[in-house]
Amino acid sequence: MTNEAIRDAVVEHAPELAALTPGRTGNLSVRDGDAFAITPTGVPYDSFDTPDVPLVSLDGEHLDGAMDPSSEVPMHRHIYRFDEPGAIVHTHSPYATTLATLHEELPPIHYMIVAVGKRVPVTEYAPYGTEALAKNAVDAMREAQSTATIIENHGLVVTGPDLPTAIENTVHVESLCELYLRAKAIGGTPHELTDDQLDVVLQKFESYGQSDD
Repeated sequence: MTNEAIRDAVVEHAPELAALTPGRTGNLSVRDGDAFAITPTGVPYDSFDTPDVPLVSLDGEHLDGAMDPSSEVPMHRHIYRFDEPGAIVHTHSPYATTLATLHEELPPIHYMIVAVGKRVPVTEYAPYGTEALAKNAVDAMREAQSTATIIENHGLVVTGPDLPTAIENTVHVESLCELYLRAKAIGGTPHELTDDQLDVVLQKFESYGQSDD
C-alpha cells in the first residue's frame, strides 16, 4: 500500500470504531513501510477526510495530515518497530475493559481465541500515550505469543496483518471477553481448552475459508 492508500484506509475503517469503543476513545492505524497513518486525536470517527489523516514516521515525526495524530502514537510506533504488524486497533470496548479493571487475562475458553493466540495477556498499567505503556504492551504480547493484549485499567489492543483483520479480531476478542464474564457472572468457572486442542484448531485454520482458485 502507498501512503495515500493507508490514509484512505483509515478514513474508510475508522467509523467502525464507533461500535467498539465509547465516544472518541480508541484509535487505529495502518502501516506502509517506515510510516503509518493513524486516526486524528479528539474528533468523531466519521468527521475527517484523507487530507486530514496524520501520517507519522516510525520515529514519531508527523509527516503529513492536517489534523494532529492520536495521543497513542508512542504505542503504535513501538509496536510497529518491534513486532512489525500491518495494522493496530486500540479500543476501550466494555467487556475487554472490564477485564482490564480486574487485571485479568482472557483464557482459552473458546476455539476462536486462536485468531490472536492461545490467550490474551494483561499489560501492566502505565499512563496513556507514554513510551512505558508502549513497551509494556509489546512485552506482554511477545511473552504470550499473542497479537492482542488487555491493558490494565485502560482497554484492548489488537494487531493484524491489515486493518480489516485487526478490526475483525478486535470483535472476536471483545465477544470472547463478554462470554467469559457472563459465565463468571452466573457463578460458573469457564473450562479452558488445552494446548493440544488449540493446536488442532490452528492446523484447521490454515485451510479455513474459500480458495482463490
